[in-house]
Amino acid sequence: MSANWIVVTTINPPTIAIEAMSRMTGAGWRVVVVGDRKTPANWSAPGIDYLSIERQCDLFGPLADALPYNHYCRKNLGYLFAISQGAKCLLETDDDNIPYENFGKSLSPSLEARLVSGATWINAYKYFTAAHIWPRGLPLDEIGSVGTLSPDPVTARFPVQQYLADLDPDVDAVYRLVLNKEVTFDRERPLAIDCGCWTPFNSQNTVFFADSFPLLYLPCHVSFRMTDIWRSFVIQQALWIFGQRVAFLAATVKQVRNVHNLAKDFSDEVPGYLHNKRIVQTLSDRASSISKEMTMSDVASCFWRALNAVGIIPDVELRLFDGWLAMLSTALATGTQR
Repeated sequence: MSANWIVVTTINPPTIAIEAMSRMTGAGWRVVVVGDRKTPANWSAPGIDYLSIERQCDLFGPLADALPYNHYCRKNLGYLFAISQGAKCLLETDDDNIPYENFGKSLSPSLEARLVSGATWINAYKYFTAAHIWPRGLPLDEIGSVGTLSPDPVTARFPVQQYLADLDPDVDAVYRLVLNKEVTFDRERPLAIDCGCWTPFNSQNTVFFADSFPLLYLPCHVSFRMTDIWRSFVIQQALWIFGQRVAFLAATVKQVRNVHNLAKDFSDEVPGYLHNKRIVQTLSDRASSISKEMTMSDVASCFWRALNAVGIIPDVELRLFDGWLAMLSTALATGTQR
């Protein structure tokens, strides 16, 4: 048994990145890979738990069939599987992120970090490089917004931690179409994003500790390029309710990116350019009426419902979220018994 799990979804044969993760099994880590209809039928890798479509349906019943097929959001089932196996720390990544030696090493919810505050939006990448670059999901009129660093570091607990990726990091299609330069980030100490400062983060190389598990849900009926970004806004606002923050950390992988259609990526990112500021305002407004006595699951539910109320996510999304949250409760109980 292991408390540390890596979660990946793939439609490809085992990649170099998957092979590296396979070598981590038995050394304090377990790995679950979630397949899809496009995944090769004979997919396997040493030491890795593979969830075929058939196994997903056996384990998760109607929820597995209700989630869209050929979709990144099937990763939601990987979270549930790992948690049911006793996971206390989840590291989610993708099959085109090649781990460095420090990938998955020395993870701790407690960090000493530089604290950035004083701005509504923060371009977190600017604290790790002088290059002209910004993360996917950041409003284009906010790419120069960096806030102010506190003169003294803070030591705190960070239930969600975003690690960066070198070479071809997570940027939007505008960056790739206009600049498209490789970037290697500096090895700076962790960066804490203060409460009230928004910064998008992704599902590319992200660590979740157990108290943040109710925030893992990836929405399925939104743009593919916004599913993890819109989740990141829900996560930030939920953590702030409990006086907690998200941290950014130096790269532990390099991305050798799978082939993408940049024009399609841009089209899928347009909903973010149109709605991201509205989303964070909606979440901020809803937060003002939330009690700190509520559970993290209750808070997550409140925020997804707030986004449904303003038409950002459809009714079917709430039904999927409710089903996933119910299975999370079962998975947590099962994992505790292991």
